[in-house]
Amino acid sequence: MTQKMKAVKIVFMILLCIIALILILFLIWVIISPGKIRKYDGEKSLSEKFIIEINGAPNGFFINSVDTDNPVLLFVSSGPGTDDYVFTDRYKDMRLEEDFTVVYWDYRNMGIAYDKDYDMSFITLENLLKDINYVTQYLKQRFSKEKIFIMGFSGGTHIALRAAEQYPEDYYALINMAQCVTDSCDRDTLMYSFMKDVFTSRNDKASLKKLDAAVEWQDEKVKCRNWYDYVYLLHKAGGGTIRDRSEFEGIALPIMLCRCYTIREKLQYIPAMKKYRTTPLQAELEGHDYRKDLPSLEIPAYFISGEYDYNCPWELVKEYEEILEAPDKGFWLILDAAHSPLWENPEKTCEIIRQIKEKNNE
Repeated sequence: MTQKMKAVKIVFMILLCIIALILILFLIWVIISPGKIRKYDGEKSLSEKFIIEINGAPNGFFINSVDTDNPVLLFVSSGPGTDDYVFTDRYKDMRLEEDFTVVYWDYRNMGIAYDKDYDMSFITLENLLKDINYVTQYLKQRFSKEKIFIMGFSGGTHIALRAAEQYPEDYYALINMAQCVTDSCDRDTLMYSFMKDVFTSRNDKASLKKLDAAVEWQDEKVKCRNWYDYVYLLHKAGGGTIRDRSEFEGIALPIMLCRCYTIREKLQYIPAMKKYRTTPLQAELEGHDYRKDLPSLEIPAYFISGEYDYNCPWELVKEYEEILEAPDKGFWLILDAAHSPLWENPEKTCEIIRQIKEKNNE
């Protein structure tokens, strides 16, 4: 056998090994992706995952409950357009379903409800508010409740807050985590200051250079030029989705490794999320400032933030809570957490939500 033939044989064997390894890894990925959610013992427990059509559009649901006699909590996912059940699957210490029947809602054409052929021009704030009203009535009827609790997370706080304003008779209280307050220079400047302090303390000159290139100055405040570059730097500074975790570690890896999605659902997660960035809803939410646009509510409103959350800076959330007129209100800052205190510090956060439930459940 010539040297050339030996080299070809070696290359062929290496390729076979690589293909075999890829097939093995894919098989493992399939095995750890059954699309199953938490199960519980008990005749009144409930674990469901399903898709139904609401107002002509697919909507997805994950429902977890140890006891369906408990109050219902409608969880409005983030983004908008990002399914958050993955974090409940990933961070096992979060046991909110012991106190509530927790309904994670994937609103129209996001998450498990994604359909690549759906016309995204129908994703408007008006349609989402019609959808959430339908969902709320469905949950009230199904679980025999006069009212339910509503909780928004990050981008989902837009929808939850406006639903609380439009349909106050349906909810005991609003509980929003990582409230979006404004997309003005006030937000970007707080983010900038946080990142600059972190990078300066690390003597990270490269990141400081990127940070300055990512903003433009308007008087004494800054405005980011590109939100995605800005958030990438925020994750690097430790103020992103999960404290001190990169976007890959905090978001992509949990999606890849979770059991709650099938392979197909995992592969459609990101396309669904990205398409939401091109909808009429995205344009409608630009320029929001709830300090001016929504200064009062008819129901109690409570806000939870992480001390390292500069995606939705906690200082603005605290300011909004102080301004807001409501029958009852409160603000809690969760230590050692960034954007996702429900999963980063579940014991403390769940205890706060439990206290809110006991205070408002008639």
